[in-house]
Amino acid sequence: MTKKNSSIFHFAIIFILILEIRTQLSDESEFLIDRSKRGLTYVPKNLSLETTILDISYNYISELQMPDILSLSKLKILIISHNRIQYLDLSVFKFNQELEYLDLSHNNLEKISCHPTLNLKHLDLSFNPFDALPICQEFGNMSQLEFLGLSATQLQKSSVQSITHLHISKVLLVLGDTYGEREDAESLQDLKTQSLHIVFPTGKEFHFILDVSVGTTVSLELSNIKCVLDDNGCPYFENVLSKLQKNSRLSNLTLNNIEITWNSFFTILQLVWRTNIEYFSISNVKLQGYLDSRDFDYSDTSLKALSIHKVVHDVFSLPQGYVYKILSNMNIQHLTVSAAHMVHMVCPSQISPFLYLNFSNNLLTDTVFINCTNLANLKTLILQKNQLKELVNIVHMTQEMKSLQQLDVSQNSLMYDESEGNCPWARNLLSLNMSSNILTDSVFRCLPPQIKVLDLHNNRIRSIPKDVTGLETLQELNLASNSLAHLPGCGIFSSLSILIIDYNSISNPSADFFQSCQKIRSLKAGNNPFQCSCELRDFIQSIGQVSSDVVEGWPESYKCDYPESYKGTPLKDFQVSELSCNTALLIVTIVVPGLVLAVAVTVLCIYLDLPWYLRMVCQWTQTRRRARNVPLEELQRTLQFHAFISYSGHDSAWVKNELIPNLEKEDIRICLHERNFVAGKSIVENIINCIEKSYKSIFVLSPNFVQSEWCHYELYFAHHNLFHEGSDNLILILLDPIPQYSIPSSYHKLRALMAQRTYLEWPKEKSKHGLFWANLRASINIKLMEKAAEIH
Repeated sequence: MTKKNSSIFHFAIIFILILEIRTQLSDESEFLIDRSKRGLTYVPKNLSLETTILDISYNYISELQMPDILSLSKLKILIISHNRIQYLDLSVFKFNQELEYLDLSHNNLEKISCHPTLNLKHLDLSFNPFDALPICQEFGNMSQLEFLGLSATQLQKSSVQSITHLHISKVLLVLGDTYGEREDAESLQDLKTQSLHIVFPTGKEFHFILDVSVGTTVSLELSNIKCVLDDNGCPYFENVLSKLQKNSRLSNLTLNNIEITWNSFFTILQLVWRTNIEYFSISNVKLQGYLDSRDFDYSDTSLKALSIHKVVHDVFSLPQGYVYKILSNMNIQHLTVSAAHMVHMVCPSQISPFLYLNFSNNLLTDTVFINCTNLANLKTLILQKNQLKELVNIVHMTQEMKSLQQLDVSQNSLMYDESEGNCPWARNLLSLNMSSNILTDSVFRCLPPQIKVLDLHNNRIRSIPKDVTGLETLQELNLASNSLAHLPGCGIFSSLSILIIDYNSISNPSADFFQSCQKIRSLKAGNNPFQCSCELRDFIQSIGQVSSDVVEGWPESYKCDYPESYKGTPLKDFQVSELSCNTALLIVTIVVPGLVLAVAVTVLCIYLDLPWYLRMVCQWTQTRRRARNVPLEELQRTLQFHAFISYSGHDSAWVKNELIPNLEKEDIRICLHERNFVAGKSIVENIINCIEKSYKSIFVLSPNFVQSEWCHYELYFAHHNLFHEGSDNLILILLDPIPQYSIPSSYHKLRALMAQRTYLEWPKEKSKHGLFWANLRASINIKLMEKAAEIH
């Protein structure tokens, strides 16, 4: 890279210095007060006593008095540039003993009064309408002075005598519009400064004789050089440049804002070529006239780097080939020609010493340096912001550049088609910048074999092909501002340590990224449309397991984009339960209790004989449904029997010999299955009909009864009719004692009835039989209606 010129604009230095100080005080914002661009006409009152930096630039302040800043004892930096101050007495700062930086540039100052107590490091009085140099005798006491900005319309050697003993790092001298009427060519010779920047009057033809070859100067910058009226060149300015040979220490020369002819341009270039200058920079150049062909003498030069930036010209019949030939054959190491509307560059005529070429922001096409074998020493080539279109042509261009290590072809219109064949890049190419082009996924099949740093941001890449090989050496990869949907792993990038992939379309980055990329030390993946889900939760947890400085921009650049309920939520605040994310745990949590419940219900159903009751309900429902089809008159018939008797066949002798005779002799109608069931109907339906047509249902209980399934059916339907009709229609006769253990589990209703209801127990003593029959007849004795009797 070209060594940076130490001669840069004074306002750039000011900006950088302020920025550094503001950065240092960023945690103590109360020390910094910015009132710039507020339309103020006076210094604001009631400022904090802790103020360290005060910026009141770009206002309409016309005077500065001691009371304005008297209380600011800790003030170190005061910026009051771009105001309307006409007079200043520096004694107003006598109570600001810590003041180091004072910027009064761009005011209307014509006179200042000095004060002996100031010991500034930075004093800027430039761009003010001073007639003579505003250098007071007291300036000689500023032993710490590093920057001094001055303005004047006339220079005298005696004006600088009070500061000639000071070694000032940088001096800025702005010459007024009337400068040159009375000029002392030697006025600056006693000045001691490492960097000197002289701004000549704007728009004025250069007819000055000022000797700028200050003996201590290492870096010299000259601004506003206009020389277009003399057809013979620019003799005054050429004379100034010729004197630079006297200063053996001068190594940096910058010419800024130049308006000259083409012939003068190359004359100046030739003059500088023969001096001790090593770094020559020309910027903001306007060229006029025609160019005469001439030979350029490349011999006896100390120049290492030439930078030409921002060139405009109004001649369209220029012999461009001649210009390109002069530039390409320069025997220097670093050459920059940028923003010069250059449409081509020829190959050097012999092996070139170029190590660095920068032709950015021009109009170069793919044909530049094709088949050029004389750039074998070139290590860095920058073709940024040109008219390059075919990547394959760029590949073949580099093939002959055996030493090329860095290539920048960003901000072009490069495309790559796989059908165009292999990509024989320069084998030593280590850093490649192809950002801001129109490259797609296929570019990964056309990369240098030893590439270490690759920049592909702002292209049209959607994914990285999985079968790509040969990128084992890649260490830094920038894929920002593309359309990638997934966070790539490091399977094909085994050496990857830096990955930039922000501003893509990544919604669910893989939680295995850090496990796959063991060597990663910097990941920048913020500003993606993250979908806050279970998969993302795993990625967030993996971030917590790496060092805090690995994930750049965390957590402020990592926010949920979907669903809407989480939009804008920082990923670090996104919470989701383990249960909703762990499918296996969710299944176990739901299925296991369900299985336990099912087993419990099954066991309970079996224990309570639920299948049997379900069958009964089914039979009852079917019977009731058939009953709906019977005419209403038939359904409204009244009872036909006093009692329906249910008993086991093993107890039929007692029923027929004892029970029935004793009841029927009192004109009680009894319903028995063997004489009253209707042929053709199902047993269940007959049971239900008999129970419904009987006032009571008598059950003869005995050990034989509990062993009969049909008796259980009759008992079930009679009990159901009890609740259905809302009456007490059950009579239990205990013929023989029934032990609880002998009652089957399916007879739990019988267990409950025997425990809850009063039953009649058949007495074994004959003396008690009369009372038994009397109680039984009384419980079922009811007068049946005549219509019912006739039907019977």
